[in-house]
Amino acid sequence: MKNEKVSQEMDLFGRYLTLWVTLCILVGVFIGKWVPAFPAFLSRFEYANVSIPVALLIWLMIYPMMLKIDFNSIVEATKKPKGLTITCVTNWLIKPFTMYLIAAFFLKVVFKVFISPELANEYLAGAVLLGAAPCTAMVFVWSHLTKGDPAYTVVQVAINDLILLFAFTPIVAFLLGVSDVVVPYKTLFLSVVLFVVIPLAGGYLSRKYIIQHKGISYFQTVFLKKFDQTTIMGLLLTLIIIFSFQGETILNNPVHIFLIAIPLILQTFFIFGIAYFWAKAWRLKDDIAAPAALIGASNFFELAVAVAISLFGLESGATLATVVGVLVEVPVMLTLVKIANNTQHWFKS
Repeated sequence: MKNEKVSQEMDLFGRYLTLWVTLCILVGVFIGKWVPAFPAFLSRFEYANVSIPVALLIWLMIYPMMLKIDFNSIVEATKKPKGLTITCVTNWLIKPFTMYLIAAFFLKVVFKVFISPELANEYLAGAVLLGAAPCTAMVFVWSHLTKGDPAYTVVQVAINDLILLFAFTPIVAFLLGVSDVVVPYKTLFLSVVLFVVIPLAGGYLSRKYIIQHKGISYFQTVFLKKFDQTTIMGLLLTLIIIFSFQGETILNNPVHIFLIAIPLILQTFFIFGIAYFWAKAWRLKDDIAAPAALIGASNFFELAVAVAISLFGLESGATLATVVGVLVEVPVMLTLVKIANNTQHWFKS
C-alpha cells in the first residue's frame, strides 16, 4: 500500500523527474547569467544569510508533512532510540571526518594537477564546513518524499540541531586547525524558527482546526490531498532560484565546480549507505530508516556558506566549495530518495 501511495504522488513528475530537475537547473543558470536583475532583486530579501523567498518555498514543501503529525506521536518517537542513535553517530562521529578524508584525497592527490595546493586547502575547508553541518530544512522534504514518519523526523532534526550548537565549532576547529570558528547563531536560530518551528506550528493549528470543524475523514481524504503535488512544485521552483543565484559562478568556474562536486557526491552516497545499511541491520521500519540516512547525507548549507564567508571571505575557495554543495544537493538527494523508495521492502513494514 505504501509503495502504491508513493508511486501515485510521484506519478505526475516521477517518470520524468530527472528531466524537470535538469530543465529547472538550466533555467536557473540562464536567469542568473542573462537576467541578473532577478536574483539581484531576490537577494534583497535575505537576513542572516537565509533567503526569505527560498524559505517560503521550503514552507510550501514542508507544510504537507507537518499536517500529518499527530503531536502525541512525537512523545512516542523519543521512546525509539535506534533511529536517533544512527542519525547522531553518523552525523557527528563519522561524517565530518570521512568528509575531510575523502575531500583531501581527491582535492590534494587525485586532482593536484588541476588544483593548486592553496586552492585545494580552501576547497577542503569548504567541504569540512558542509560535513560538520547536518541538514535542518530540506530533510523534511526528503522525508516526505520517502513517506518517512513525520513525528520521528522532527525529533531527529531537533536533536541534531541541539548537538550542532555544541559540536560544530570544536569539530571544524580540529579538522581545519583554526581557532576563530564562530557559529553564526542568527543563521542557526533563524533557520530553526523558519524551517521547524513555524511550519510545525502551522501544521498543528491547521490540523486541529480542520479536524474540529470538518472531521478526521474530511481531513485525511480531502484536505491532505490538496497538497499532493506542492512538495514537488516547491522543489522545482527552489532549484530555479538557487541556480539563478549561482549562474555566473557556475559559468565562470565549470572545471573546478565539477572537480569539487566529485568528492562531495561520493561522500553523500557513502554516508547515506552507512546509515541506511545500519538501519537495515537493526531491522528498523523504512519510515524511520530513510529519514535517518537522509539527514546525514544532506547538509545545512546556509550555515556552511555563512561560516565560510566569515572565516575566509566571499571570494574564497572555501565559500565556492560550500556553494557547490548547494548546487549538487538537490539532484543527488533526489537520487537517494529514489533508492530509498525502491528498497522499502528491505525493512519492516
